[in-house]
Amino acid sequence: MIETLINWDIQFFLWLNSFHSPFWDTVMYYISEKETWYPLYLLIIIYLFIQQRWKAFISLVFIAACVTMTDQGSVQLFKEVFQRLRPCHNPDINDMVHIVRDKCGGLYGFVSSHAANTFGVAFFLAFILKKRWFSISILIWATLVSYSRIYLGVHYPLDILGGAMLGAVVASILYLLHQVLYQKFGLNR
Repeated sequence: MIETLINWDIQFFLWLNSFHSPFWDTVMYYISEKETWYPLYLLIIIYLFIQQRWKAFISLVFIAACVTMTDQGSVQLFKEVFQRLRPCHNPDINDMVHIVRDKCGGLYGFVSSHAANTFGVAFFLAFILKKRWFSISILIWATLVSYSRIYLGVHYPLDILGGAMLGAVVASILYLLHQVLYQKFGLNR
């Protein structure tokens, strides 16, 4: 069963990774780079302060904790434990993998840190801001960043799905702690 799932994952990856062009190579490369998103992060911080005033400082601490936990968890609890080679490092398929700018990343890819981090932040922000338009937009952003990792040849779809699930779990736990803190200290007012 696991063998079949992994084979499907490889085949689905190869199919998704096969749709490339010089234009999309450039676009996806920059979508995957965290520096590309600094203006978005700044806008989110400004929006948090507009919505929450001084309580945004608390939310930013929780967001930092979320990124730390998803990033470290993806490596320590998954990549180092499962040791699943990235597609670009897999000798069985690496000659079929389209890699952009010869960037492959570390040896192991399950789960995707990009997916864990972006989905963790997206879910946490969606939980605390409770704005439908914002939730949809931020989840589209996380999906786009995560898909770019498949396009670039560095993650399988299951790496992305696992990372998204890790991000959602961490965000949910932190949101519950956030709510407990707010209730304990009467910050809901």
